[in-house]
Amino acid sequence: MDDRWPALPFDEWRDTYATLHMWSQMVGKVALAFTAPLNHFWNIAFLLTPRGFSTHPLTAGARTFTMEFDFIDHQLAICGSDGTIDRLPLAPRSVKTFYGELMSLLRANGVDVRIWPMPVEIADPIRFDRDEIHASYDRAAVERFWRAIVSMRPVFEQFRCRFVGKSSPVHFFWGSFDLASTRFSGARAPERPNADAITREAYSHAVISHGFWPGNATLREPVFYAYAAPEPDGFPSAAVQPREARYDRNVSEFLLPYEAVRHAATPERTLLSFLETTYDAGATLAGWNRGELEKQKV
Repeated sequence: MDDRWPALPFDEWRDTYATLHMWSQMVGKVALAFTAPLNHFWNIAFLLTPRGFSTHPLTAGARTFTMEFDFIDHQLAICGSDGTIDRLPLAPRSVKTFYGELMSLLRANGVDVRIWPMPVEIADPIRFDRDEIHASYDRAAVERFWRAIVSMRPVFEQFRCRFVGKSSPVHFFWGSFDLASTRFSGARAPERPNADAITREAYSHAVISHGFWPGNATLREPVFYAYAAPEPDGFPSAAVQPREARYDRNVSEFLLPYEAVRHAATPERTLLSFLETTYDAGATLAGWNRGELEKQKV
């Protein structure tokens, strides 16, 4: 079996996952404070680097800086345009302690920032400055998670290159803690009057989105996903590949277990077949102008 696609049993790292999720939300909220509001909140998503997840360049006064989760040396590196590099170790300690350390480190570098200390997109959130429950960090588990992300990223990038319409980067959202890549038809989507501002902005236009969840309290296993919003008639019953893919009506998405990809003879080809067939089904059923949106084969 290809060791670039390691096992990721959710129950074995769920505590580390929960802690890292909260740490990432702190950094993401700092990014929200120091970037311009790019469409669909792409400005706050993390970029993938060879070592982990990084913010976009952030500007505070005359200083520009980035914040990168380095999953090789296990540190949060804050790199400034003035040549400074500060490091916060990634090691077992509470969310409350990490939050205090992070805010102190930013203030020491002249970055005066206040963020809303309440986590988002999770059930039963605990304020960062009060959370002493989540305090785990398993280096080996995080390294396996990162190795899987490194292996799947080129497949998502290859898939993205086929599309010449508007598409997002392959990036990581700290709110839902998932890798994501989204294509847009160019058409406005129906209004969502009862949705929150973030959801309304994210789905202002018709999309087909793909990505990877390393697991969560609902799914409890790592999965690749695909969905169309708005969802066209017939999408749930569309024929997609590989055979392990299924439509889950609880989340209104096609899901493909990570284990099915990991155990495949060619994981990259198996994942690509999922991305391509779910997109083909969604774009065809929704009547996207594929001749204008896709790179034509010659």
